[in-house]
Amino acid sequence: MDGLHRVRGGVLHRLLHRDGCPVWLRIAQTEPDVVLFGARAADRELAEWGIERMRLSTGIDQDLAPFYERFRDDPLIGASVRRSPGLRVSGRPDPFEALAWAVCEQLIEYERAAAIERRLIARLGRRCPESGLADCPTAAVIAAQAPAQLASFDLSEGRAIALVRAAREVASGRVDLSAKPHEPGWRRLRAIRGIGAWTVQCLALHGQQRLDQLPAGDLSYIKLVGRIIHGHPWGRAEPAEVEAFFAPYGPWAGLAGAHALRSAGSAAAGRMAA
Repeated sequence: MDGLHRVRGGVLHRLLHRDGCPVWLRIAQTEPDVVLFGARAADRELAEWGIERMRLSTGIDQDLAPFYERFRDDPLIGASVRRSPGLRVSGRPDPFEALAWAVCEQLIEYERAAAIERRLIARLGRRCPESGLADCPTAAVIAAQAPAQLASFDLSEGRAIALVRAAREVASGRVDLSAKPHEPGWRRLRAIRGIGAWTVQCLALHGQQRLDQLPAGDLSYIKLVGRIIHGHPWGRAEPAEVEAFFAPYGPWAGLAGAHALRSAGSAAAGRMAA
C-alpha cells in the first residue's frame, strides 16, 4: 500500500487534514450493505467534513441503479454487473493526492510507485502522533521542493519536474481541483510537460469522482481492448482505441472499465502513458 491507509481488525483508518487541522477517520463494513464511518477531530464540523470526503472517495452514495438497469445484460460487462452490482471505482479523498500519485505511477510498476509514495509521505507528509497515521503532502509543500529532492525518492527527473510544476499550479490557485467544471483545470495541467491524458484521467476518475473518465493508457486496458478488437491474445490497442471502445458507456465509462477488467479476470498491472 502507499502508506496512507491502515487496516486494523477489519477497520480502515485514514488521516486527513483541513486547513492544517487533522481528522482521524475510521471505516468498517459490518454487513454486506452496511458501512460505518467514524471520525475524531477538534470539532463536529471538521469531523463531518472528513466523513464527507471519505464517503465521496468510496463512492458509497453513488446511485448505480441507472447503470445496472442499462448494462446488466451487456455482452461484455453484464455478468460482472449482475454479480457485483455495488462495485465502485476506488477513489482518493483529496484530488491533489490523486494527481500527485498519478504522476508517481507513470510508466512504472505499481510496487515501485508505492515505494516512491511512501518516501514522499515519510519525508514531506503530515503526521498525527496520537494515531500514528500520515497524510499526503500538501500541494504547497511539494511546490516548494527542488525537483532533485523528489528525484532522490526514485522519481525520474522528468516526473519530479512535472510534479513540482503541477503542485505550483494547484498551490497558487491557478488550478482549483475542486472547482467545476473540471475541464479548464485539466487543460492547464495538460500544458505541463509530463502531464498527459492518462495522468489527468486518473485525477478525474479517482480524485474528482468523474465516472465518465477512463485511464485509457493503462496497460490493462490496452491489453484487454487489444485482445478484443484484434482477435488474438497478444493484441495491443492504442489509447484512442480504448477510449472509442468504452465510449458507448458514456457517463459510466470509468465504472464500465472496472467491470470489464473484472469480467476478463484482469488486474490493472501496469502504467503506459503520461
